[in-house]
Formats: sequence, structure tokens, C-alpha cells
Amino acid sequence: MNIHEYQAKAILRSFGAPVPRGKPAFSAEEAVAAAKELGGPVWVVKAQIHAGGRGKGGGVKVVKSVEEVEKEARRMLGMALVTHQTGPQGREVKRLYIEDGSAIARELYLSALVDRTTSRVAFIASTEGGMDIEEVARKTPEKIATFQVEPAAGYSAYIGNRIAAALMLKGDEIKQCGALVKSLYDAFVAKDMSLLEINPLVVTKEGRIVCLDAKMNFDDNALYRHKNVAELRDFGEEDPTEVEASRYDLSYIKLDGTIGCMVNGAGLAMATMDIIKLYGGEPANFLDVGGGATKEKVTAAFKLILSDKHVEGILVNIFGGIMKCDIIADGIVAAAKEVHLSKPLVVRLEGTNVELGKKILAESGLPIVSGSDLADAAQKIVKAVKEAA
Repeated sequence: MNIHEYQAKAILRSFGAPVPRGKPAFSAEEAVAAAKELGGPVWVVKAQIHAGGRGKGGGVKVVKSVEEVEKEARRMLGMALVTHQTGPQGREVKRLYIEDGSAIARELYLSALVDRTTSRVAFIASTEGGMDIEEVARKTPEKIATFQVEPAAGYSAYIGNRIAAALMLKGDEIKQCGALVKSLYDAFVAKDMSLLEINPLVVTKEGRIVCLDAKMNFDDNALYRHKNVAELRDFGEEDPTEVEASRYDLSYIKLDGTIGCMVNGAGLAMATMDIIKLYGGEPANFLDVGGGATKEKVTAAFKLILSDKHVEGILVNIFGGIMKCDIIADGIVAAAKEVHLSKPLVVRLEGTNVELGKKILAESGLPIVSGSDLADAAQKIVKAVKEAA
């Protein structure tokens, strides 16, 4: 789960990390009130969307009067902000963050993430802040340094000192960096984050180290432990279909293809998408119904797939273990009848109650094609979609 910059900074502030003063605003009037409360003389008006590159798209502006704050607020609110992460359609700006301006001397990069290879928390630091870190990694990888923290041992001061050296900090800046890195680590672990990115981390002309931007991702599986974090979720920033899927506890990610997939198990879902591509098709989604889905959950999953106007055919691939094939079959039949299915549907069932499941599908009166195995099913749905085009 992602949150907005102003929400991330509030969390950082609660852990003692240095962030500029700022206030969220949902209207031009609130933006003006925030600017007056902050006092100026320099403010930054920031569009709040779940995407990077806002500045290049016109979503971050430095202004020097309350009148300019109001002008920029009215311009940004309601605009479709296009960045390299939003796609050409952009994201509608519905909220702003009004922040104190900072006199920047240097821009740095610092992030923490879960390194799944080492099962540790990794800090990534670079002197090239304020840029596309992926581009820095590609062109000048020597400018990026990584530092591992063993969770069982916890944070040690030497990590902060090594990061300060990598960032070429001096004097009191080193002490500030150590305190900052500890606060970031504490926040990362306490809130079950999967990513915490500060870009840019700045050194001001007064010699202060400040988190000028903040991005946070949280482990969805741990949100039950953090109801206050879960409440920060902005459904308006997410794909409506993915939001609907989450209500049924379905793992759904929309893709750009034309063949809808319904599978139980993440590994089997990945294999299903791969084999669709192998035979010349393109998957329209990743959808894992899980191991213990009910008839209602399967029906909801089926309707989610069909809600995508780009779907031209559906492949259901179920290996029944905990999930019984007859339950899947009942859900497929119920959903297909409810939505008056008119698109090609290929079903491959294997495992617990497979014969009963196949019997339910065969006696449904629906034009459902059976696949003898995964390769056969994939070839059949790709062929059916191409013939229907």
C-alpha cells in the first residue's frame, strides 16, 4: 500500500526525522490558509498523487507570495498530472501539500527497502539525489552505495557513519545523518514498510539535513497490525478494479492484454501468464483467487475479469487442493449466467473433485471449452480470441 507525501512526512516526523513544516490542502482556500499559517516568505505547492516525477509535470512549484500559492493551487487542483509513472492519461490532482521553502545547497538520495536476497533491510545512498535513481544506477553505478542491516542485530551507529561517508557529509552533518538514519530504520521496522525513499534528501545552506520528499510503501500482509496506516489509503489513487478485488481478498493486478486469467496460487498464475505469451497471446490480468475461495469469491473474481473492456477471452486454470474443483465450477457457471457471457471461455481443472467440477461445467449449457492440460488450454484460448477478433 502506498500513501501520499504529506502522510509519509507526518510518520517520519513522529519518529524524529527532520522534515519541513507543511500542511495538506484540499481546496484553494485551504491552501491559502495553510500558507498564511506557515508564514513564508517562500512556499512550495506540491500536487499529491501516487507517482514520481511531479516536478517535471508541473506538479511542484516554488512561490514567494500567498497570491501565487492561491494561483498555483487553483491551477493544480483538478488537473490531470502526467509524469513518467502515470502513463499518458495522468492522475487527477485532488489534494495538495503546502510546505515551507528550503534553501538547498546539495541534493542527495537515501532509501531503505527489504532485500529479499539477504533477508535484511538495505539502505541505498547516493550523492546524486533529485534525479532518476534508475538512470544513475544504469550510467554511473559507482555513485550508489548499499548498506545492510541485520534485523536480529538491529541498527548500529556505524551504519549511519558509513552512509554519511558515502554521501560525503562533513562535521555536524555526520551527526545529523546518524540520527536521521536511525529514525528511518526505526520507522521502517515499526510500520512494516517495504520501501522508504527520501529523494531528495537535502543539505540546506544553513547546514541542516532535511527530508525534502518522502515515499512509503507498506507490506499489505502486515496492515492488520497498523490500522492507523491502513486508514491513510487513498482509494482514488488506485485502479477501481483492484480496489474491488481487495474487498473480496483477491490478488488482482490489471495488465494490458486481452486474455483474462483466473488461477489459484501465485506461482501457477505466473506460469499461466507465461504460457499465454508463449502461444502468442497477452494476459489481461494477474488474478489469484487463493486456496480457500468460496463460490461467491469465485463469482466476484469472474466478474472482475469481465469488467475489463479489453478482455476478449478468459482462461481459468485451477489445481484443486484446498480449493475444490466443483466450487470453482459452481462459481464459473453462476458468474457466466449472471453476466450473460458471450466471450470465449476455456477451463482447465485438475485435482480435488475434478470429475465433479467437469460434470458441472458440461451440464451448465454454456459454451465452455475444456483444456486437457495447461498447454492445451492456453493454445485453445489464444486461438479462440484470434478467431473472434
